[in-house]
Order: sequence, then C-alpha cells, then structure tokens
Amino acid sequence: MRVVKELIQEEIRVSIFSWNNKYIIKFELGPMEQTFKLSETDVLEEKELDVFLTGNFFEKVKGRFDEMGKTFRLELENF
Repeated sequence: MRVVKELIQEEIRVSIFSWNNKYIIKFELGPMEQTFKLSETDVLEEKELDVFLTGNFFEKVKGRFDEMGKTFRLELENF
C-alpha cells in the first residue's frame, strides 16, 4: 500500500492510499471513520483526487460525521 497524501482538514484526518489498482480515501474524526474506494483507471492524475477534499463532497462527509457522532453518543448514554 502506497501513501499518496495525508493531511488534516477542519479537524478531519484525510489519508489517500493507492492499493490493488484502487485509490482508498479515508476520513477520520475521533473514533469514527469513513472510507471510499475508486478505481485508479477513473483518475488520470493523482492531483484530481483533491476534488474529494473540498466542496459538496467534503461538506457531506462532515455532515455524516455529525450524524455518526450523535448516534454514537446516544448509544453510549443508553449503555
């Protein structure tokens, strides 16, 4: 597995890997993780992967983390 890029954006750790002819884009916030995979053949240049780090896609990732966090906290309260 090759690390393409790692960064922290708005408290979210983002890691992009290349493995088995796929790009794996992993977003981590606290105990939560979201992972997306796409074929390397769908990307002409690795810099095109930056589209997943901004705009509507990234906003939806943040929103999903909010939802995941609320669900997790509720479950912990009822534990």
